[in-house]
Amino acid sequence: MKIPSLLFSFCLLISVQITSAQEQSKYTFKKPSANGTGKVYMGREIAHVMSFEGVEWLERNNRVKEENTNLALTSLPLTNSSIVADIGAGSGFYTFRVARRIPKGKIYAVEIQDDAIAFLKKKAGDDRFTNVEVIKGTEQSPNLPANSIDVAFMVDVYHELQYPAAYLTALKKALKPNGQLLLLEYKAEDPSVAIKPEHKMSVSQAKKELLANGFKLIKNGTFLPLQHFLLFKKND
Repeated sequence: MKIPSLLFSFCLLISVQITSAQEQSKYTFKKPSANGTGKVYMGREIAHVMSFEGVEWLERNNRVKEENTNLALTSLPLTNSSIVADIGAGSGFYTFRVARRIPKGKIYAVEIQDDAIAFLKKKAGDDRFTNVEVIKGTEQSPNLPANSIDVAFMVDVYHELQYPAAYLTALKKALKPNGQLLLLEYKAEDPSVAIKPEHKMSVSQAKKELLANGFKLIKNGTFLPLQHFLLFKKND
């Protein structure tokens, strides 16, 4: 009985190593820019992940007006029973606002930073949000249940994914057959948007990367002042 077990473990290890090598082969490397990692995916340098020490910026008083977050929220394709995932939830700025819109639904707040996870759990408990569940993801997966999500969204997060190909593969599995993925990203095409270049994305770059990983753009909303509103569905 031990030999088959050891053989299975060995085969599993080899499979993991092959998968890891395949993922790494998707990237090239260069000298890092001031705000980038030096890791390049499909011609775009991946940005550094913003530390949770920037929580005050996420919760700044003028954010609602500056980014028109109310319009972004009302434009999300939600029902009162939607199952939603906020990927890279940060302080929960969007998480808890969405939670109020889906009283019969549920929202997963996905984070990889322990400080953010602790913050989210405390706020969910203090404010009695029973439809919020905090999930610790990894750099390659949101760790969400398969075939469970109606709408996933990333607010100024996608450009910081360290393994975008692997992450999108995992997220695609978590989405229901008609599930949708929304990216809010600062407009790289607009020089007046005062955000560091590595933390901005163009529509063409986002479409290229998402299409390569099985997603099709179904809505390009141009109504926000600083960000693209890019809604994708699984391209089956």
